[in-house]
Amino acid sequence: MGTILSGMRPTGRLHLGHLLGVINNWKKLQDEYRCYFMVADWHALTSEYEDPSALRDNVRQMVIDWLSAGIDHEKSVIFRQSDVYQHAVLHLMLSMITPLPWLERCPTYKEQMQEIKGKDLSTYGFLGYPLLQAADILLYKADAVPVGEDQLPHLELTREIVRRFNYLYGTVFPEPKALLTAASKVPGLDGRKMSKSYGNCIFLSDDAGTIRERIRGAVTDPQKIYKDSPGRPEICNVFAYENIFLPERCSEIEAECREGTLGCVKCKGYLADAVIEYLQPVHERRSRYEKQPDFIDRLLADGAKKASVMAAANLSEAMNAMGL
Repeated sequence: MGTILSGMRPTGRLHLGHLLGVINNWKKLQDEYRCYFMVADWHALTSEYEDPSALRDNVRQMVIDWLSAGIDHEKSVIFRQSDVYQHAVLHLMLSMITPLPWLERCPTYKEQMQEIKGKDLSTYGFLGYPLLQAADILLYKADAVPVGEDQLPHLELTREIVRRFNYLYGTVFPEPKALLTAASKVPGLDGRKMSKSYGNCIFLSDDAGTIRERIRGAVTDPQKIYKDSPGRPEICNVFAYENIFLPERCSEIEAECREGTLGCVKCKGYLADAVIEYLQPVHERRSRYEKQPDFIDRLLADGAKKASVMAAANLSEAMNAMGL
């Protein structure tokens, strides 16, 4: 059985985009691989270092979201990055051999430096984010990493670092392969990318009333002004959701929208009912885990112990190779 390492930054509540784009794939992978799912709190600090006051609670809430969405802690190792100090040590070791231009040319680094406003990101932590990510992956000798196409440059950097390390010190680390997983892409309620910063999300923890309210405010076809106006489902955010949550009714909804016999209010009602039903098992599990704060602490402590066993062995091998 192969090994996978994947993680998320605890920067707030998870939304439908996380569930459909990442967590549903994780649920499948945990039956096929030895999975390590990491709460990447050090990664969160690379951009949120000025105000870490919510970090601990974000860690707890994200783990609850994972468990509520169906991640099985008995099949997979769930741990907090900062509880396994070997991540930091291997990161430091890899920094000794990684040329600075390799980090500076990373496309996501350039994009985020331009896009993220109001934060000072001119730090080594932010520049070295992909190197810490490489250390995370290599510490468990992951065979594969589930990624989207936009993350391929980060993984290729990891592979370059592996080749350089193995060339200098002998073969220690495998080159992790990209596991491109099919993901249902859902836009934000306003048509942009779903993002907490845009305020266009449906969160996994939203109750039924909040879900209905958020969907009522979703942007639809701007030309469909009246109920009987013909619509264009191909540019409607609500219809994009219905392709995911109401696939069996999409043909009917599309036809009625184009004919002008289906108004947006009623259409949004269909979607709200479907999303509420889809998230009901998630909400039921969440209500149980929210009543067990000590369980989350024990789970993370147990996960750290399990992760540390492999992390310590692999770090020791790398240190010996480097003469340490």
